[in-house]
Amino acid sequence: MALTEQEMLAELRNYDTPSITNVVATYPTSPLCLGLYNPWTENWYTDTTIRCMYPELGAVAGYAVTCVYGVPDPNYSELSFMDVIDALGASKRPTILAFEQKFPPELANKVGLAGGNMTAAMKSIGCLGAISNGPSRDIDEIRPMEFQYLLSGITPGHGAMAVQAVNVPVSIAGMDVAPGEIIHMDENGACKFPGDKLEAVLTNVKALLEEEGDRIGKLLSGPKTAKQVRAIFSGHSYAEDDEENGM
Repeated sequence: MALTEQEMLAELRNYDTPSITNVVATYPTSPLCLGLYNPWTENWYTDTTIRCMYPELGAVAGYAVTCVYGVPDPNYSELSFMDVIDALGASKRPTILAFEQKFPPELANKVGLAGGNMTAAMKSIGCLGAISNGPSRDIDEIRPMEFQYLLSGITPGHGAMAVQAVNVPVSIAGMDVAPGEIIHMDENGACKFPGDKLEAVLTNVKALLEEEGDRIGKLLSGPKTAKQVRAIFSGHSYAEDDEENGM
């Protein structure tokens, strides 16, 4: 019996984000790589400017709901956090909130944006985690909620702030995200891919991990000569890619 989308997303949590990137775009000449993006020129995974707050939770995966936060604008006050909640409620589940912070440079590192109340509201409506290019707060209060965060850091307070847009394309830590895309994230960072590629990503990452598990088992079965290591790698296109590029 075919898995539902929710079941496939739940199963993706068994795999780390680097493995997901491998089948999404990292090795485009591999038969297990879908080649969905040019791996270097397109912004489909995160950089070093964010870190995982709760690595013990492992990987999470869900449909992206997006929003933009900034300082209040006297000429615009149409949106609030409740509009973000409405968007989470209208999305396929589970969800990941991707919130881009657009604050002035002098404020950007002092915005403890999503605290315990906001997090509890998001979790109650099927959101598994959030990712942002800025900081947040209430790390200890949120920890028992088992809600994952990838953030630039933590800070204890904030001033007035406002929602500037909901479900628009956002850019977070080098990753461009559109509403409805799937985000997979863990302590290594995050990557995204189109929702209609969910089944293909899951199928290929299973095959990849079986292949890598067999190879690593051979490598760790006992001391090896360089010739034996080369033989173990000989049939693997990833290794061939790296060797051709002098890596």
